[in-house]
Amino acid sequence: MPGLVSLVSRRDEVHVDAIGVQALGDREPMRRDTIFRIASMSKPVVAVAALILVEECLLRLDEPVDRLLPELAGRVVLKRLEGPLDETVPARRAISLRDLLTFRAGWGIVMAPPGTYPIQTAMSELALFQGPPRPSTMPPPDEWMRRLGTLPLMHQPGERWMYHIASEVLSVLIARASGRPLEAFLRERIFDPLGMKDTGFSVPESKLDRLATSYWISPRTGALAVFDEARGGEWSRPPSFPSGGGGLVSTVDDYLVFARMMLNRGRYGTERILSRPSIEAMTTDQLTDEQKARSGLVEGYFDGHGWGFGVSVVTRRESPAAPLGQFGWDGGLGTSWRSDPQEDMVGILLTQRAWTSPTPPPVCADFWTLAYQAIEE
Repeated sequence: MPGLVSLVSRRDEVHVDAIGVQALGDREPMRRDTIFRIASMSKPVVAVAALILVEECLLRLDEPVDRLLPELAGRVVLKRLEGPLDETVPARRAISLRDLLTFRAGWGIVMAPPGTYPIQTAMSELALFQGPPRPSTMPPPDEWMRRLGTLPLMHQPGERWMYHIASEVLSVLIARASGRPLEAFLRERIFDPLGMKDTGFSVPESKLDRLATSYWISPRTGALAVFDEARGGEWSRPPSFPSGGGGLVSTVDDYLVFARMMLNRGRYGTERILSRPSIEAMTTDQLTDEQKARSGLVEGYFDGHGWGFGVSVVTRRESPAAPLGQFGWDGGLGTSWRSDPQEDMVGILLTQRAWTSPTPPPVCADFWTLAYQAIEE
């Protein structure tokens, strides 16, 4: 890969490495303030935003979201995932905010080749995300929600964990509940109070020299190829759909502040973003054994992990680098974050090379091994 930025923060000590270059064939070195597309590391941020609105009683965890998302009223559910879209049964209940935060809303990415199921094809044709983040290809929030509302659920609300789509629905819900665009709300309530000056849904012209070029393994050639340029790329201008599921950019220091706030139970310095009880609920496993058994992301993943509100939580120690209670999440474009309450430790790895599967690549696994073996007491 061209380069990376890694950070380990434990107690009062912070260590950062910036290695390599921001783009292949470029002499611009990777820097501590290089900006990365953090993909699904956006999900915990919008989960925090939703819980802010819960604390203000503008949203309620177990209230149906139909009040603000009428497109989702009167849901029907596929009789079987592989069946035609018109073979449905009524949903047993409405979708709640809790369902969205825990990824049990009934929609999600199907871990199967494109076109395996009719619902996959329908979602792709409607530009409802079935692949890597593409901010410029998604319709505006209200139109996106209208399109989603034309499709049946894949599973009954609350039945099983399904990845991603719930965070995009949450993006629209937060905007409607707060009465302002999602980015404006995030900036006012999270980014500005925490001093996250380089975090947002796009990169302004004055900062594009710090945005790393994004790479992936081309599905056509099997070789490393450019996924998104810095200048003229999809993050060089505001998106049509601010994607809370995978659209944010950030730096290692910006995300450290967010991670520290989470580790400090909602506070950072003099700023309180959330209450301690909200952070504790957010970082507690919310899934039943049955919901885990019916879910699929990585084979055996839920044997040692659970899911809280927008974050993964370690529920059983299976390696030195995954202690009980550790929480965080990854980004498929090449990023990873964990906070560890026992060690008072945060680890962040930012690369610009996309993962090739839901299983972390060796550079990610090795980073966590090296971070934890460095603990001396």
